[in-house]
Amino acid sequence: MKLFIASDLHGSAKYCKEMLEAFARERAAKLLLLGDILYHGPRNPLPEGYSPKEVCELLAPLAKRIMCVRGNCDAEVDQMVLPFPITADYALVFADGINIYLSHGHREVPPMTEDDVYITGHTHVPVIEKQGCLHLNPGSVSLPKESSERGYIVYENRTFTFKTLAGREYKQVTV
Repeated sequence: MKLFIASDLHGSAKYCKEMLEAFARERAAKLLLLGDILYHGPRNPLPEGYSPKEVCELLAPLAKRIMCVRGNCDAEVDQMVLPFPITADYALVFADGINIYLSHGHREVPPMTEDDVYITGHTHVPVIEKQGCLHLNPGSVSLPKESSERGYIVYENRTFTFKTLAGREYKQVTV
C-alpha cells in the first residue's frame, strides 16, 4: 500500500494545493496528515496563502482517503468544519508487517519496539533518526524551518522516501 505522509499545513491554501498536486502525482492510496491543519498558531507567522476555509474545501473531496492525528494547533472548532475526523493524538497503521505510529509530535512518545516506526510533525524539520524505534518527520508543508524545504514522505514496500513538494527525492530509508 502506498501512503502519502505530510504535516503542518497551518491553513495555507497555496501549499495545500501543492501538496494535493503531489498526492495526485504519487497516486497514493491514503493521505496521512500529522496535524496542525487549519490554524497557524501563536508562534508562527501567517503562511503564504493563509485561508483555512479554502483548505477545508480543498481537502473535502479526499475525505474518505485521509487519516489525520491532532496537532497542538488543532482545536475542537477545526473538527466541526473539517470533512474528516481528527482521530486522536496517536494513530497506528500496520503495513507490510510494520507498526507505523503517527503523532503530531508534541506529546509523550508511546512505548514502542525497535522494529516500530514513529512518524511525527510539529518541529517543521525533516528527521530520520534511530533511537530505539525509527523516528521520521516529513517537515512542514507550509512553514519549513532550519533551511529545510516544504515536503512530504511517501511510504511503499517498506521504504520511506522524503520528497520536496515539487517531487524531488532527497532522502530514503528502508526498514
